[in-house]
Amino acid sequence: MKNYLERGFVLWFTGLPSAGKTTLAGQVREALDQRQVPTELFDGDVVRTYLSTRLGFSKEDRDVNVKRIGFVCNLVARHGVAALAAAISPYEATRQEVRAACEVPFVEVFVNCPVEVCAERDVKGMYAKAKRGEIKHFTGVDDPYEAPAHAEIVCRTHLDSLEQSVAQVMGALEEMKLIPAASEKVA
Repeated sequence: MKNYLERGFVLWFTGLPSAGKTTLAGQVREALDQRQVPTELFDGDVVRTYLSTRLGFSKEDRDVNVKRIGFVCNLVARHGVAALAAAISPYEATRQEVRAACEVPFVEVFVNCPVEVCAERDVKGMYAKAKRGEIKHFTGVDDPYEAPAHAEIVCRTHLDSLEQSVAQVMGALEEMKLIPAASEKVA
């Protein structure tokens, strides 16, 4: 089976904790797999467990973590893979640095959801712990989140269904000619 992509791309999902980044990225990955687009998903929590275990949550450590994710995504994407990253990546300058370092197309997906809705969705109770002062440097509570100024795709997960958000991302990737249209046959 021929790979549609001669060169891959990086699809970077950013947003507040519990905005829906990982859920959306996972569903987009399934949709890409159905179109025979090779994918790899880098979830921020998983990367912290294996690549960034000794990093804390200071601005400097967060920046290092985001740059590591970006570096690995770029390496994978250079080999014809759609590298999906689902990471809070709270600082605009760091995301732009990752974008600039990519040798492949970089597509930013802002998973936009109000902090109040994210706190309601939070099954781990992290927002509540942060508000009680039990967790320090929690994005959206006592650490900032800098929304993307020019994201290629903005998904409003508090207004749109998961299916609508997936369709929005897939449609944008088609328009950018990064993936085949749903009607195209991949040979």
